[in-house]
Amino acid sequence: MLPPTKLKKELQTAREAATSAGNVLKKMLGTAGLVAKKGDIDLVTEADIESERIILDIIQRDFPNDDILSEEAGTLQKSSERIWIVDPLDGTTNFAHGFPFFAVSIALQIENWVKLGIVFNPCMDEYFEAVEGMGSYLNKKPLHVSGTSRLNESLLGTGFPYDIHKKNKRVMELFSRMASSAQGIRRPGSAAIDLCYVAAGRMDGFWEQDLKPWDTAAGAIIVREAGGVITTFDGKPYSPFLKTIVAANPSIHPEMIRLLNAQARNTAK
Repeated sequence: MLPPTKLKKELQTAREAATSAGNVLKKMLGTAGLVAKKGDIDLVTEADIESERIILDIIQRDFPNDDILSEEAGTLQKSSERIWIVDPLDGTTNFAHGFPFFAVSIALQIENWVKLGIVFNPCMDEYFEAVEGMGSYLNKKPLHVSGTSRLNESLLGTGFPYDIHKKNKRVMELFSRMASSAQGIRRPGSAAIDLCYVAAGRMDGFWEQDLKPWDTAAGAIIVREAGGVITTFDGKPYSPFLKTIVAANPSIHPEMIRLLNAQARNTAK
């Protein structure tokens, strides 16, 4: 069972918002139409909009003075040191194609530090959550990152940026370098779930570039509370507002950083 937490009300609100929105997404799978294209391959569906409406209504009901940063609505700013970072549908392309690998992601940042994170995959009924100092959980069972000690025995996850058509060479050179060093690579299409899979030991590491705060904020604290290490590509402290992320168990993280830095030097030549 989950231990008691100082953020009990916040956690209850986030749970209600994530599960309510996630259950609606599951019902809308295969029926929600395309609303718009934010880029060549960056989509918005009716489900994104409806899920966001549900989440924002619940958060604003319980915490009307908090800021909210959400993928579709942008920033609802009230000059608070508390900001909810929301992705109402992480994996929209998967959802639009009926591929059941997507999630609701909700995080709470207080004074520039993420304190709470929830990721809910409604199709698999998997509910990941973490509160700072309280550990990480999947359906109320504690999580821990894997104990894999060698990169060549590791399963890694990654994703491709929405502007990959403009930076195909750089992204694919990096992918090739990592693929030749790991046991396997997976690219499921939801950074939030990928991070939770690292926390659960299903994958040993994850890297990606050009993500937004709502893509990683919740998943990152779930990894951290499960004993994982999270940094930028160059090994600096992670922030959801930075452009790169590497999350892994402590044993393989240094080797991933070494390869990513080597790739950066080779690309620059």
